[in-house]
Amino acid sequence: MGKTITARRRGRSPGRIGALLGAGVVAASLLTACGSNSGPMKINVYYAPEDHFQTVVDNCNAQAAGKYQIVYNKLPRGADDQRVQMVRRLAAGDNSMDILGLDVTWVSEFAEAGWADEWTGANKAEASQGVLPGPLQTATWDGKLYAAPKNTNIQLLWYDDRITPTPPKTWDEMMAMSQQLKAAGKPYQILFTGAQYEGLVVVYNTLVDSAGGHILSEDGKSVVMDAGAVQALSLLKQVTSAGITDPSLTNSKEDDVRLAFERGSGAFELNWPYVYAAYAKDKKTDLSHFKWTTYPSVVPGTPAQTTIGGYDLAVSSYSQHKPEAYQAALCLRSPDNQRFSAINDGVPPTIKSVYNDDTPLDASKPVSADNPNMASTYPMRQTILDALATAAVRPLTPAYQNASTVMAKILSPPQDIDPRATTDKLRQQLTDALDSKGVIP
Repeated sequence: MGKTITARRRGRSPGRIGALLGAGVVAASLLTACGSNSGPMKINVYYAPEDHFQTVVDNCNAQAAGKYQIVYNKLPRGADDQRVQMVRRLAAGDNSMDILGLDVTWVSEFAEAGWADEWTGANKAEASQGVLPGPLQTATWDGKLYAAPKNTNIQLLWYDDRITPTPPKTWDEMMAMSQQLKAAGKPYQILFTGAQYEGLVVVYNTLVDSAGGHILSEDGKSVVMDAGAVQALSLLKQVTSAGITDPSLTNSKEDDVRLAFERGSGAFELNWPYVYAAYAKDKKTDLSHFKWTTYPSVVPGTPAQTTIGGYDLAVSSYSQHKPEAYQAALCLRSPDNQRFSAINDGVPPTIKSVYNDDTPLDASKPVSADNPNMASTYPMRQTILDALATAAVRPLTPAYQNASTVMAKILSPPQDIDPRATTDKLRQQLTDALDSKGVIP
């Protein structure tokens, strides 16, 4: 937490202060009144740090032509800190917040708390048009739309074709190949996020859905932990106990995984598409060997159901400028702006047609290294679409923050999982988490 700053009192006498107030109150009131009407209406968007998002804001302000001005209020870099800042302000009824940038796991929480306005009519139609089913589901709670999907994300399996010319299709195949590579003295590790945080929960959720299981009921109101959830625990235990993962697995987050693969430690990397741009920058001469495919299946012959990420844009229920806020939000995640953000910031679009839009950033010039398009930036775009076609979302519940914290703690370290005992523990503690029935500050 930051320090609390208290203003110092000035050593003025009550009489002197009263005289100053008496002389200036009318003038101050007039200045305030004039100031409140000067300039265009301000639409405050609270959104995560994204390198080129200000350019998107600038483009939308130009399109608004003076009707309003979008102001980008940059949230902290950490997801938990982003959420805490918005939760505290909204809990206090802050009406200066107009557009809320929500991680896909927060929409149900903010909707249930009454902080996110429901999208209806023409706004809903435009926010839903052409959006892939998985991303659209993340913006929905209790059958209603509470946000406009801005960008999505999905993990792929990354590999070096000099080490594994043919990638594995299942987890069993991947583990067997890893053991063979280890015996041959080659890079062999299976790299994924195993630290005690949301990244480990994402891996577990993917395994559960891919096994046909459920952690919570469809309405998010009760704990299920069925056979698929138990099978996922067994698989997580197996892969982390076989000597084929990174020794620092329990400290590994996304960038740790990326760097380990770039160092040549791993044969298989399970990670988000941003790693391609990073690899192109860090290991340009090896880029032609850096390959990708969809996430390995748990059940042979059945595609994996990989957990999606991303951000949605909600309109605050407390906004005093809702019509303009909806208009601004729709602009910020328009097809053109999604394409711009995908190319510049590595955030995959939620609108399907954008993946096949090969217009370069500067449409007046040909495609080049300095003027890329979707084809040059996302050579894996069809694989992303294939993965999104069978994607899974994290359990939809207003208590997700509680549930995620519980799961991360119980699943860590994954090599210590006892499928039966861990299932019982998850069932009990997740039930307690759901029963909290409140927004966690």
